[in-house]
Amino acid sequence: MKILLAVDGSEIGLSAVRHVVALSKALSAVPKLTLLYADPPLLKSVAVELGVEGVARYHAENGEYALKKAKAALKRAQLAFTERVLVSEPAAAIVKQAKADKADLIVMGSHGRGALKSLFVGSVAMKVIGTSTVPVTVTR
Repeated sequence: MKILLAVDGSEIGLSAVRHVVALSKALSAVPKLTLLYADPPLLKSVAVELGVEGVARYHAENGEYALKKAKAALKRAQLAFTERVLVSEPAAAIVKQAKADKADLIVMGSHGRGALKSLFVGSVAMKVIGTSTVPVTVTR
């Protein structure tokens, strides 16, 4: 089984990691894991101000922070994984990576802000569920 585990560095993201750890124990074979963080692109004006190196450093630091606890938890569980940090709109990046990996399952957390707030702010989990051809497990 191939699982794409999408995290954002939050405690909610860690709930998805814990779910994958528990799921892997229940499976007959160890799953192939991809740990993904998708960092939204900066506004053009900010990117111009930071310059190419500054933008690269910004995204690298965000990725390192977002993946740190998830990587530690997966290593403690002795689960091997491939790590990806992408600069893209998160929902689109998650769906695209799942397709590229030929993933059997996407696991991610949701902050559960509710339907009304998601209508205005947008929910990454809702966008992934709505556009993915791969089953999605959302944890809270």
